[in-house]
Amino acid sequence: MMTFEEIKSFLKTKKVGIAGCGGLGSNCAVALARVGVGSLVIADFDNIEESNLNRQYFFYDQIGKPKSSTLKENIGRINPNVKVKAHIKKLDSQDIIDLFADCDIIVEAFDRADMKTMIIKTVLSNMPDKFIISGNGMAGWGNSEEIKAHYFEKLIVCGDMSTSVSDENPPLAPRVGMVSNMMANEILNIFLKELK
Repeated sequence: MMTFEEIKSFLKTKKVGIAGCGGLGSNCAVALARVGVGSLVIADFDNIEESNLNRQYFFYDQIGKPKSSTLKENIGRINPNVKVKAHIKKLDSQDIIDLFADCDIIVEAFDRADMKTMIIKTVLSNMPDKFIISGNGMAGWGNSEEIKAHYFEKLIVCGDMSTSVSDENPPLAPRVGMVSNMMANEILNIFLKELK
């Protein structure tokens, strides 16, 4: 066991890349900032909409602003010691390799299935030494016991791996929060195992 001060002292040397600053990415980033991960590289091309506020770490007066730079601002208010590099751009395979090259772990936090597949394939093929943490299956409510971490060597998928988002089954704060915090917890597990 370790004290929080020991944990923070170790984590301040770590860097995590987060692709997507929506429900998963914004909440995972905030959880990592709160525990003292030293550096974050975040990227998203989108702006904040009112409909995002039911699950994303933004505020009403931030509607219309870019997600990545606004998330950097919010993290700075939570923990000004975290170094955050924010990129406003839609990522492709080469961007992922370039932007996250010196990150210890990469978080996949995209909405679209094709983008999720693209980043997972890119990281596993081109950055085989890095873990990638992904979210899949978090729509709706209830069924908390179905949300788990699934391990596939360097890929860890958090969620129930089956619940698809739709108009009738929207992503809501409780389950999105559970998955995003589980993703952050898996990152801590990887990092803190180094101390054992």
